[in-house]
Amino acid sequence: MYSTRWCGYCVRAKALLESRGLPFEEIMLDDDPLFRQKLFELTGGWTVPQILIDEEAIGGYTELWALDKRGLLDELAA
Repeated sequence: MYSTRWCGYCVRAKALLESRGLPFEEIMLDDDPLFRQKLFELTGGWTVPQILIDEEAIGGYTELWALDKRGLLDELAA
């Protein structure tokens, strides 16, 4: 998960993953002034968080939440 310290949605995404017991790696982008361009190149998204599961970009917190609501998050993370 690409994240920053100042992002509320990043905090929510981490909390959701932790509540489901799903391991994740957090890559902090606070000190990178070009992080938006790098994110876009890596994931196609400009905002944080950008979440990847098995190197496939799924989007941000809203997409993560939707996957969880549909019962697909555990399945994708397996």
